[in-house]
Amino acid sequence: MSDNKQYSLATFAGGCFWCMVGPFEAEPGVKNVVSGYTGGLVEAPTYEQINTGVTGHFEAVQITYDPTVISYSRLLDIFWRQIDPTDPEGQFADRGPEYRTAIFFHSEDQRVSAENSKQALQDSGKFTKPVATLILPAKEFYPAEEYHQDYHRKNYLRYRMYRNGSGREDFLKQTWT
Repeated sequence: MSDNKQYSLATFAGGCFWCMVGPFEAEPGVKNVVSGYTGGLVEAPTYEQINTGVTGHFEAVQITYDPTVISYSRLLDIFWRQIDPTDPEGQFADRGPEYRTAIFFHSEDQRVSAENSKQALQDSGKFTKPVATLILPAKEFYPAEEYHQDYHRKNYLRYRMYRNGSGREDFLKQTWT
């Protein structure tokens, strides 16, 4: 990156990666958000492979950010507000292991922040079921195919129909407003 800043990485799995890009990229200090796959055993998986549910990969986003502008804690807050953290089987209409939620930490500080954030959400009483989001060490991240990148902009109407039809939009409105 030519501006010589020190950037950090954050990686989150929140179900369909299309729905996770926009909320992060809108934040000052976020340099880039990439849709992809992580957490599994298959090298350079394709969408078709991870969609079988047997690769161990999650659909995820990897965020490159400037920690002098936006904190990891702020990124965690954004993440929690995009998901149903109590669902261990997927997110909304998307079911299966590839759609589970997880925070992939890149450092011990991130692990501690993620654990504290998860505990605070559990203790908040916002949810009656336990918070099921996993906290895992970051593994190799594989960018998804080009047609998945910035899908929310390239296919705006289709994306909006999916987001509303999946139940995500209603859940977020009911839970966070």
